[in-house]
Amino acid sequence: MLAALARLPLAVRQYLLITANYWSFTLTDGALRMLVVLHFHALGYSPLAIAMLFLFYEIFGVVTNLLGGWLGARLGLNRTMNLGLALQIVALGMLLVPAASLPQLLAGVPWVMAAQALSGIAKDLNKLSAKSAIKLLVPKGAEGKLYQWVALLTGSKNALKGVGFFLGGALLALLGFEGAIASMALVLSLVWLFSLVMLKQTLGKAKNKPKFSEIFSKSRSVNILSAARLCLFAARDVWFVVALPVYLADSFGWDHWAVGGFLALWVIAYGVVQALAPRMTGRAAAPDGRAAWFWVSLLALVPALIALTLGLAPMPSLLGGLLLFGALFAINSSLHSYLIVSYAGDEGVSLDVGFYYMANAMGRLLGTLLSGWVFQVWGMTACLWISCGLLVVTSVISLWLPRRSVIPG
Repeated sequence: MLAALARLPLAVRQYLLITANYWSFTLTDGALRMLVVLHFHALGYSPLAIAMLFLFYEIFGVVTNLLGGWLGARLGLNRTMNLGLALQIVALGMLLVPAASLPQLLAGVPWVMAAQALSGIAKDLNKLSAKSAIKLLVPKGAEGKLYQWVALLTGSKNALKGVGFFLGGALLALLGFEGAIASMALVLSLVWLFSLVMLKQTLGKAKNKPKFSEIFSKSRSVNILSAARLCLFAARDVWFVVALPVYLADSFGWDHWAVGGFLALWVIAYGVVQALAPRMTGRAAAPDGRAAWFWVSLLALVPALIALTLGLAPMPSLLGGLLLFGALFAINSSLHSYLIVSYAGDEGVSLDVGFYYMANAMGRLLGTLLSGWVFQVWGMTACLWISCGLLVVTSVISLWLPRRSVIPG
């Protein structure tokens, strides 16, 4: 396998290595999220308490994307990617403390929050590095090819995140919490060692060392897209992160296998649609801001429809609505992922991408907190209406996105 890999062109070889690295990380990230939600729900934690377990995960994601873009430009994307893998291994190791000891160890919740903080840093370093690297591996001006490569990377990652959800539920049922965490830490350690050896040493390293003050984007198009991304992901996570798996378990009586399996299939299908987005948007050329506005406007209708019908037929309404929401959200996410890579400057690309994913992390943080709090106080219907409102805001912001594919920074 190594000999065959060595014969490939350098750009293709690096793309495959980055993708494999990203895939491996994503499996453990998806599995860990499902493990934490289901395990601590079974221990009797409330939805709000479970949401709090992810608080530092999202907060440190905001900080990491800002600083990670700057670090990537100064040190090289290979180093930030490998650092992300190493931190995820440490986070998994922290959770190897026996579950029975967690309520007594640092009050339980703060310990898990600290581990989740490391995992959040790790995830965003890894994602930032992978997305930024694609810009450098595609020939300049090949926007159609860039759209396809970004869509393929993003879609395959999310499909594997769905596999990770299923893996988390399955490992919890088969090996228990500690056994599941240990097996993931072992596999990820092997991936990390391989990545240390194989990734190109200067990938993404800026010729002129950027100053720390340059972490905030000066590009109008990047700033507008970042604001839209914040609202888009808050709209998803306000009902998906905590409310949905707890609702499936409590209202429908689903066990760990059923919840993990369903969410896994949903995210896998979501990833497949993301990878196919260049075909589904129906444009010969790469998309622009008009396409982003159109698709998010369609998406805003879905949570409203689910909210209106949830009381009449809960299971068909929720499950059918989830499928439609997933397909439309996947297209929106893929469009955004392409646009940020296209808008980002060639020199120090990770700075613009990092700022954008900082906004993404802020949206996830807002959505995660709302998901636990709103669901616990007002229920699933309220989460869906808030999701609809956030998507309407995203649509309005998207009106200001540039109407052509490539916009100079």
